Amino acid sequence: MKRQILGDDQWERVKDLLSGKDSDCGVTAQDNREFLEAVLWIARTGSPWRDLPDEFGH
Repeated sequence: MKRQILGDDQWERVKDLLSGKDSDCGVTAQDNREFLEAVLWIARTGSPWRDLPDEFGH
């Protein structure tokens, strides 16, 4: 199971603030939660993007 920084209740509060939505064509907002989790991981660890774990995707 993947460790998440955001709880489901927190995600519900912020998900509509991010650009894109499931109905948009292309890869915009393909997985906003995973992207936000990656951003929070970078902010929490202070690591560069190149060190982002594979579990966050490309």
